[in-house]
Amino acid sequence: MNSRETLRARSEAMRTRLFGLGARNHTGAPGFDDFLLETEFGIVWCRPGLALEDRMVCTLGTLASVQRLGALKRYLGAALNIGLTPLALQEAVIQIGIYAGFTAAEEALAVAADVFRQRAITIVAPPPRNESLEALMAQGRQMMNDLHRDASGQGYAAPGNTVTGALYPVAIQYGYGAIWFRPGLTHKQRVLLSVASFTALKLDSQTRKFGQAALNLGASKTEVIEAIIQTAPFSGYAPALNALALLSDTLKET
Repeated sequence: MNSRETLRARSEAMRTRLFGLGARNHTGAPGFDDFLLETEFGIVWCRPGLALEDRMVCTLGTLASVQRLGALKRYLGAALNIGLTPLALQEAVIQIGIYAGFTAAEEALAVAADVFRQRAITIVAPPPRNESLEALMAQGRQMMNDLHRDASGQGYAAPGNTVTGALYPVAIQYGYGAIWFRPGLTHKQRVLLSVASFTALKLDSQTRKFGQAALNLGASKTEVIEAIIQTAPFSGYAPALNALALLSDTLKET
């Protein structure tokens, strides 16, 4: 068996693991289905260095960020197939609302709700949280410090910036203080999802900032690299390569 045949066999095995027996790409373009099979399933999804569940979280965040809703529906089903909880799926698409807009999150949640209905899945709502705005601010600032350390007070996050200060407190309270503490995803999954989403959205400064934040939170350099690579089939190889270039100095092995 030559190396291309080996790759295709591995690709079929991964596609079956995600989508079940009989899953196929049907674009109708000659040769393109094989191209997708090999590059997406045989290469990207089979790379070592990042747990399959974490690859899926990054994939859902990417697809929701760039609003590829047809693909998102397929991959939400795949996420359930590999054992992610319905709550984790919801949280992955809720978090991208901070980055891509909460309208994008609403659209993605509607797709998730359709998948859950088709599978007769009922989401058990967690107990409501009613922290005060002051508590959310304190919690958000602590999360910012854990993620960004000295950088948590720089740039648009600088406390003395009266221009960005018109909006940024909301991000501290409801982004870092509320969303990052919702159940369903670990903090490491959330920071890798952030790296993937910023890569997909081509937001360079945030990609750089959260790439370092992932390391600060305990992710390995390999996991950060793989979170970026995972976006390539879904939001483009060029944005993924650009993100890797941005983080090259940070992620080089020492």
